[in-house]
Amino acid sequence: MAGVASASGVPVQTDPAGNRATRLDAIDVVGRRPDDARLRTEAVSVLSATVLDRLGATHANEVLARVPGAWASRGSGQEQLLALRSPVLTGPGACGAFLVLDDGVPTRPAGFCNVNQLFDLNLAQAGALEVLRGPGSAVHGSNALHGVVAARPRRPGDGHRLRLEIGSDDYRRALVSLDGSASGLRLDANAVDAGSFRADEGYRQQQFTAQWMPTGDGATRLSLTGNRLRQETAGFAFGDRAWRDARRVLNQNPEAFRHADSARLLLHHEYALGDGLLDLRPYLRRDEQVFLQHFLLGQPLEENASRSAGMQVLWGTPDRRLGLDVEAVDGELVQRQARALTSGTPAQNAIRPAGTHYDYAVDALQVAAFGEMQWRIGRNAITAGARLERLRYRYDNRAGDGNRRDDGSVCDFGGCLYLRPGDRRDVFTAHALQLGWLRQFDDGWSVGARAARAFRFPQATELYRLQRGQSVDGIGVESAGSLEATLRYDGRRIAASAVAYAMRKRDVLLRDAQGLSVPGAATRHRGIEIDARWHSGAATWVDANLAWSDQRYAFDRLLPQGETIRRGARIDTAPEWLGGARLGRALGDRVDAGLEAVWQGGYFTNAANTRRYGGHVLWHARLDVVLSPQWHANLRLMNLADRRYAERVDFAFGEERSFPGAGRSVFVSLAWMPR
Repeated sequence: MAGVASASGVPVQTDPAGNRATRLDAIDVVGRRPDDARLRTEAVSVLSATVLDRLGATHANEVLARVPGAWASRGSGQEQLLALRSPVLTGPGACGAFLVLDDGVPTRPAGFCNVNQLFDLNLAQAGALEVLRGPGSAVHGSNALHGVVAARPRRPGDGHRLRLEIGSDDYRRALVSLDGSASGLRLDANAVDAGSFRADEGYRQQQFTAQWMPTGDGATRLSLTGNRLRQETAGFAFGDRAWRDARRVLNQNPEAFRHADSARLLLHHEYALGDGLLDLRPYLRRDEQVFLQHFLLGQPLEENASRSAGMQVLWGTPDRRLGLDVEAVDGELVQRQARALTSGTPAQNAIRPAGTHYDYAVDALQVAAFGEMQWRIGRNAITAGARLERLRYRYDNRAGDGNRRDDGSVCDFGGCLYLRPGDRRDVFTAHALQLGWLRQFDDGWSVGARAARAFRFPQATELYRLQRGQSVDGIGVESAGSLEATLRYDGRRIAASAVAYAMRKRDVLLRDAQGLSVPGAATRHRGIEIDARWHSGAATWVDANLAWSDQRYAFDRLLPQGETIRRGARIDTAPEWLGGARLGRALGDRVDAGLEAVWQGGYFTNAANTRRYGGHVLWHARLDVVLSPQWHANLRLMNLADRRYAERVDFAFGEERSFPGAGRSVFVSLAWMPR
């Protein structure tokens, strides 16, 4: 079950068997360090290693369903789009609204996010997953606009494990953990080979996290993480309600694929300096990806890659911290269309010619400084923090400038769609602020409030992968101002929290129904998030999360392709309700059973609010059996009612598109966990 930050700043989580409440390490997603003992006002949810093991998720969607206000919209295979106090954000740079951390370091450079960035995380073998909902703190900087998702690896000394799993639609997975506690070495690795209920869809993925902790006390730790994905992608199901009839199993894009590779090398080193602790984290990253953009007319092929090096420096005491982040990046992108488009209207065909659309290189330098202070006055804690960050791009266009064909000829109907700016240098500077208050009471209650300003820099793809009518000069730093209030209770058998928030975003870059970028937009977001858990003290436990949100456009505009956005209209693909509930019970000493309901409310699928998806409820069941002290079995039944539903529906290019959800599925695993 998802944990919740207690009034003391320490997450509290009920044992899955319901027998006791256990305390987890302090919140690394907020403070970067696992021994951070500050009192926190941020809204943070935590899933421990025990919960992740029992969950046995095959996709990030199943994990984030346990976090209030979060939704990882499942696409084909391991693809996903993230929503966190937000609608599902689309477009090549929309992923910049979320910061994804692995072992405290962003998985991608600040201006080079990946829209499917959660598949870089080894969630199946993580030591914990922590989600900060809403704008990040001063330590986070760019991309922590709507929230932070952070995976923390298991540490050397956590023990050996072996798990084999099979499931519906030819799903096979093997997970192995090798632990050399004497040498300080640890390896967590897994491999998946999965089919699908849809035609010509499946993926193979391998992930590993290798660590070396030579001192044994955690002061120095070296880690290497890798991810390899080879996916045969199924495109959208086209047509009204295609997700519920025979069209749901079809794949109109059997030629689509995605190949993605990434690796990260990270050194953690901590030592005492003055009255505080200095934390140094140098790192190297590399990623590359090739995929067919089946969702675009003409299906161009994209190849992108980046190589980056950085250093995080943090000095802190229990009541203050100072930090510096530096990062250098070298990236590139090529987009080519193999054949002339013939399936669209004459205008659509004419402006999307075959040949090279983009071919550019970008190097970037990011520098940030931040500080945070905390004052404790009686039962009150006040936290204030600020961050100043600068990002510089140097862009080199390796194709012809402008929006002509790659042979220099002019497209009909006003010129080609894809616009290539000339070589240039762009510099952005932004700041983040936060002010928080927390008051604790003896009886387990606490109340808090937080004001925060966050930002995200434009991504390289938003700046230099333009469309006609756009200009780099019209794209700026997106910012958000947020207010929230929190009420928490941490009792012997009950832990609960309620958060109310209101946020407004400015200089937003939206994507319209024709796939065109709309700069200078504004949106507002408000909602309530509830997270609660109860255990009987014996064998039964219950936990639930519920989020209501009201997300609307805060500007008026008639878009070039005829779509109209009205101030006050609901943002499309933004469910008003998201929630889930779980009931678990120990059946004797060897068997634990659980039942889960996941609820997604309805939402509009277009900006005009004329089309709607009604939402759905899914039921899942899990059974854990202890065969012996070392052997454990797990049974998972997903979508028990065999509900026909859509993972996501939108309306684009004049047609409804959807990713159909899978029917009833069964997964069985056998695990060896020596003591």
